[in-house]
Amino acid sequence: MTALIRAARREGVLRVIGLPPQYANYAAIMRAFTKLYGIKIEASDPYGTSQQEISTVKRGGQHAPDVIDVEASLAAQNAGLFAPYEVATWPAIPVAQKAPDGAWVQDYGGYMSVGYDPTRFGTITSIRQLLSRKFAGSIALDGSPVQAPSALAGVMMANLALGGTAGNIAPGVAFFRKLAAAGNLVSVQATTPLTIKSGQTPVVINWDYLNTARVVGRTPGTWRLFIPAGAAVGSFYAQAISKKAPDPAAARLWEEFLFSQQADGGQNLWLKGGVRPVELAAMEADHSADAVAARSYPAITGPATYLSAGQYAAAVAYLTGHWAKAAG
Repeated sequence: MTALIRAARREGVLRVIGLPPQYANYAAIMRAFTKLYGIKIEASDPYGTSQQEISTVKRGGQHAPDVIDVEASLAAQNAGLFAPYEVATWPAIPVAQKAPDGAWVQDYGGYMSVGYDPTRFGTITSIRQLLSRKFAGSIALDGSPVQAPSALAGVMMANLALGGTAGNIAPGVAFFRKLAAAGNLVSVQATTPLTIKSGQTPVVINWDYLNTARVVGRTPGTWRLFIPAGAAVGSFYAQAISKKAPDPAAARLWEEFLFSQQADGGQNLWLKGGVRPVELAAMEADHSADAVAARSYPAITGPATYLSAGQYAAAVAYLTGHWAKAAG
């Protein structure tokens, strides 16, 4: 680390891309890195998509990004663009969430959840409860699962909760057919606090980091999250270092900072910013996680599921042929 810090300081700059300051605590993370190491951060295209980040890496050049933070599926598909690197906390990262050679590693994310108002609906402990008449005109997905990955994951969550498998989403679609027939499923896309505040979507199926009381604009006690036992469908972003990084030492030091479990390191800063860090399980085991922040996330019971490219493609194919008829 001493040699790496010295080399990174000689470079004097870190080039990042696609990091919205207000998202995932990135403004605080970047400030903390610069304060700790004295390395300036040049941030470009903060609202760019993951695909735009990949395209920028491919173009290269003197001002190309050193590191990227993209959807995990895109990182895996473009692994040849990245320089393999294993951070010091490598053993704390689950095997399923990193490339074996270190070309990419998942960093933060969350799990599909059901957000709802317990003062109106009581406590939800089973996905089957959503079929009750008290949920009439109340339940929303984040768009159509044929097009929106988050909505697909919502159907998959129900599918797993009902005994289905990651390779066969049919039981999940059948469940949403029942929700639609009961009049409980609404066509409003639940993407903003506005639809919750207006009462259009009092029950929202979405990623837990987009579904917390703070994010959706509800006061504590009036919004709760539920993740069915054995049905935690995960979605994480991934870090990678460009093979063409103009500042390779700074890039590696940035990764060390992001995956550090120190109180002021990246993992705890992400935890405080509303997203689950990839090393959270290990940090809770050794008590290095910020306890207050960790308690704000809904509990996970049983192993988590991360869809493979093949499983995702199979789900899309089935939904394309059956969703419209099932749910309209």
